[in-house]
Amino acid sequence: MQKETAIIIGGGPCGLAAAISLQKVGINPLVIEKGNIVNAIYNYPTHQTFFSSSEKLEIGDVAFITENRKPVRNQALAYYREVVKRKSVRVNAFERVEKVQKDGEVFHVETTKRDGSKEIYIAKYVVVATGYYDNPNYMNVPGEELKKVAHYFKEGHPYFDRDVVVIGGKNSSIDAALELVKTGARVTVLYRGSEYSPSIKPWILPEFEALVRSSTIQMHFRAHVKEITEHTVTFTVDDEAYTIQNDFVFAMTGYHPDHSFLTKMGVRIDEETGRPIYAEDTMETNAENIFIAGVIAAGNNANEIFIENGRFHGDAIAQTIASREI
Repeated sequence: MQKETAIIIGGGPCGLAAAISLQKVGINPLVIEKGNIVNAIYNYPTHQTFFSSSEKLEIGDVAFITENRKPVRNQALAYYREVVKRKSVRVNAFERVEKVQKDGEVFHVETTKRDGSKEIYIAKYVVVATGYYDNPNYMNVPGEELKKVAHYFKEGHPYFDRDVVVIGGKNSSIDAALELVKTGARVTVLYRGSEYSPSIKPWILPEFEALVRSSTIQMHFRAHVKEITEHTVTFTVDDEAYTIQNDFVFAMTGYHPDHSFLTKMGVRIDEETGRPIYAEDTMETNAENIFIAGVIAAGNNANEIFIENGRFHGDAIAQTIASREI
């Protein structure tokens, strides 16, 4: 069994930032990531532009300089790779944490590696920075399980000259719809809200609205999806039903953290907010020596914590752990 002072579960920006914060107080943590570093960013749409400016995505005192104020996906991937190299962050990539179990004063962290082999680590402290992007919010409607339905959008090219429905009305939906139109798809957007979400990036909304006005994009507010078949989508608007021809569906209905992963460790979850029970000044949960970092601390409200504020969680964690290691 490999012994560690601290293990960080999740190699996203907030997990990496926590690792660097721990380095600063003399602790060299091990990051365990089921994909590779910043796996969620890798899974963003190919041409994604960040909402945040470059400097607000910086970690580890490493400057993130880009030509434009807001970086794109590939620039962020290159930046975080460079940070890991420059800061010598220890990352076990393509290794999935299966179980974290308390054993006296330490934790046993059980993992599965890419080749299927098992590993057990012993750690005094565990930091959970797993994010939420792996867990889509399902609509639970007939046909959602069809292969034509996706909860992630990568790029528009495969959907040229196809009838595509985008479900949702926030940034990911608007971005997907715009990209699909540019590549020649016929796009219908279904949104249960009664007007455009105030969270939509202000620099993309005018273009989207213009495409709706010209009927290039068919936009339906107060729309509730009722059924998806191989060739159609049925939805209602104000209780009136509509069925339209359809080839592909992107259900951009948001994501949520994996509560079960935390509860199995003994971390309590607030039923109303979905937030883990933790102290904001230390980021320690109700389970002693288990900490959280990043968007997982926001519970069901993923719009509350981003990279730009979650990257600082590691400082509080590091100071708390350092005080116990004196």
